[in-house]
Amino acid sequence: MSALTVYTYANCGTCRRAVKWLRLHQLAFEERPIRELPPTPAELRTMLAAQLGEFRRLFNKSGRDYREQKLGAKLPGMDPGRALALLAHNGNLVKRPFLLGKGVALTGFVEKAWAAALLQQ
Repeated sequence: MSALTVYTYANCGTCRRAVKWLRLHQLAFEERPIRELPPTPAELRTMLAAQLGEFRRLFNKSGRDYREQKLGAKLPGMDPGRALALLAHNGNLVKRPFLLGKGVALTGFVEKAWAAALLQQ
């Protein structure tokens, strides 16, 4: 098993760029399909800690499921436990790519942030 796990969606251009970047830098990783295998509650809690408890940063705000459930209006008053349960049961709601491992927890792909977190070790 690799030290990094990255959750991706095959039709996501940002996910494809992230995977390409990981390969370019010869970083071993396990890729998981986020829709079929959403991050576990434990993984979501790890990411939540990395996001300083701001659970709204874990949501894919541009996704159809997010809009259809009107989560933009619901999240401000939502209990964090409820928010994490939604994410754990619906990978479409999770911001992607979603990378964990080596003491790193990153959502979205910002090359400078990934380089600082993964290449400086």
